[in-house]
This record gives sequence, structure tokens and C-alpha cells, in this order.
Amino acid sequence: MMLPAFERLLKETMGLDAVSIGRSAVERAVRDRLAACDLHDLDAYWTHVCASSSELQELIDAVVVPETWFFRDREAYAALATWAGHERTKPSTTATLRFLSVPCSSGEEPYSIAMTLLGCGLAPGQFRIDAFDISTRAVALAKRAHYGANSFRGDDLQFRDTYFEWVPPSWRLNDVVRTDVHFQQGNLLDPSFLPGADIYDVIFCRNVLIYFDQETQDRAMRVLRRLLKDTGTLFVGSAETGLALSHGFASTRMPLAFAFRKSRAAKSRPAPSSQANQKPPGLSHKKVPTVPITAKSPAPSATAATSKPAAPARAADTSSSLLDLAEAARLADLGRLEDAGKVCAAHVRAHGTSAQACYLLGLIRNAAGAPTDAVQHFRKALYLDPNHYESLAHLTLLLDKQGDVSGAQVLRKRLQRLAPRAEG
Repeated sequence: MMLPAFERLLKETMGLDAVSIGRSAVERAVRDRLAACDLHDLDAYWTHVCASSSELQELIDAVVVPETWFFRDREAYAALATWAGHERTKPSTTATLRFLSVPCSSGEEPYSIAMTLLGCGLAPGQFRIDAFDISTRAVALAKRAHYGANSFRGDDLQFRDTYFEWVPPSWRLNDVVRTDVHFQQGNLLDPSFLPGADIYDVIFCRNVLIYFDQETQDRAMRVLRRLLKDTGTLFVGSAETGLALSHGFASTRMPLAFAFRKSRAAKSRPAPSSQANQKPPGLSHKKVPTVPITAKSPAPSATAATSKPAAPARAADTSSSLLDLAEAARLADLGRLEDAGKVCAAHVRAHGTSAQACYLLGLIRNAAGAPTDAVQHFRKALYLDPNHYESLAHLTLLLDKQGDVSGAQVLRKRLQRLAPRAEG
């Protein structure tokens, strides 16, 4: 009976839609904190968390499970490099270029932005990167700037040799990259978040909006639109392209970068009421923690409360929703991967997140050459439906290819148990 109250508290505080990561993930976080506080029932923990802003932050940190790495979605950074190279050659460019990374998780994204800019010939001091996250733990890790093997994925790791020093047992980022990146705890949904307008040339807000319900997405998009300069560029996650298009943004048409600019022909959705800009009811007695959610993955690591479906999942697909997914699959078969991703995003927005939609997004991202993203989509499909046979099969193959032999072995056993059911 108490768990829905915790779900409401997390939604009011950080915008998290529990359906997006699975209610079991929220329950695990609550019970972990219950044990950590040496309390014996949910009523006692509820009283404690409502009276303690520090414990509320601990609960947020427990829910936020970041899944991030350096240069995640390299196409976005390639697009950023093209943009930065163009800006650098402008004779009139004298002002410091401003960038925002929100949520920033444990720092891999904003530091990747900095390395990209330095690689384009920009010097320290010519740019400033503001990085916010709701998780105090994630911000502390980002400031420390020591990273393990999980933060370095893919075959091209030349940047590690250039910008990192091996300080056992981890890699330490050098000060040249760290100089112009400024970390702070912050909440994208807090009415006091970054007052002002037209501040940033580029905003990265990726893989968090899908963890909000529609009303919260609308609030977040209005904030991003306010903060972005009229000539600025917004980068979102692959599953968030439909959301950007529906809020007055137009694609920059850079392949697989998921980059957008403000559209002169469209305007962002108006706020449904003045209440959307007020602090969440019932929390006025405590300080609301500050950042958006970090790009999260249902149970893996530290960006998600610090990060992400668009609308609560519905109990069953309608015939129109099935047609949406069929169309996305058709576009993917034709090689039109970006269009297929957009159709999937629109489907999620209209019908809610489903295991089948996540599975299809996994196929699309894998076909686009982003197997690590595909893994996350398949994992999310399995959070929503632990017996989704196709997701299990594809995830098993991907883990095998990535060298995760033990992880693939566990999934293979699950496949064997499900095989009779799938064939029957």
C-alpha cells in the first residue's frame, strides 16, 4: 500500500515515472534504503524520508542508476565537431561558447564534449560547459574524474591515451579537459533551475526525457527551449526525437546525431496551467534536490534518476499501435534507421512503453552500429517483460560478442527454460 506513495514522491521530486523503469526497481531502491536505515517497515521509512531531505536524496541516488560512457553515440560528437569547427572559423566569434549537459551523470558526457571541442582546436577558456545532475553521488564521481573500464567502450580509445593517465586502479582525466567543465547538483524540473533565457549554444539532454510522463516531458522541454539560444542546437536521445519534433524543434538532418534546432514555424506546447511552474505540492517543507534525472537504465548504474518512458504503459496494444511498430520495422528493413527510430518514439509517446517497442529500438540501434545502446533497449524490454524471448535471444548474442561470457551464459539458461513456451 505504501509503495505508490513512494512512486508519487519520486515523481514530484525528480519527475520519474515509475512505469518507465519498472515498479520493481523503485521497490528495490526503497527496500534497500529501508535496510540501510535499520528500519523494519515501510511506514517507518516513509515517516523518515518525509522528515529528512538528506534521506530523500539517498533514495534518489538509489533509484538513479547511471548507464553512461565516454563518447556514447559517436555520431552526436561528430556533429558537435562539425559545428565547433564552423564556429571556430567565424571571424566574429569572440564570446565564450556555452554548453549544457543535463543530466550529466558521472561526467562522461560533459567531458566528452570538452575533448571534442579541444580536438577541434578550441582552447581552454573559449568554451564553458555547465553540467548538472540530480544525484549528489554522480556529481561527486564526476568531479573526481577517475574512471574504470566500463566508461571506455568500443574500439577507438585513442582519446584515452591523449587525455587520461593510468593511476591504478583507474584512469584519471587530465586537468586540461577538466578546467572548463563545471559540475553542480541541480534539478531540471525545479522552478529555480538556471533562471534566464537564451544562455546556451548547445544543450545535451539525452536519454532522460523518456523516463518522464507527458506532463513532465512538456515542462522539461519548455525549460530546454528557454535555455537554448535561437541559433542553438539541442541533442536528445534516439528515442526522444519525436518529443523534440512535437515541441517546436526541427531536425538538423545530421545522420544519427539526433540534433535539433528551434523551428521558426512552430512553438513549444503551452503550459497546461500555472501549476506546472510551481514546486511540487506536499514538498514545501524540504528542499527539492536539483537536476534532471540522469540517463538511467532500470537497474544498472548512476545516471537515471539522474536519468528516463514517455507515458505510462497501457495494458494492451491497440491495433493502431501495432501498425506503428510494423511501420517502424518496415522502415528499418529499408535501412531508414533514423525514420524507424522516430516512429518508435512517436509510438511510445502515444501508447506508452512496451517490451515490443524496446525490442524494436534495440534492433534499430544494433543495425545502426550502436550495440551498447541496443543492449540497454533489450534490457529494458526484459524489465517490462522478463519472458520476452526475442529480446533474450538478441541480448545473449550481443553479450557474447562483447566478451561478457558469464552474462551470456545466464541468459542462455533463461532461454532454454523459455524455449518450450516460445515454440508452443
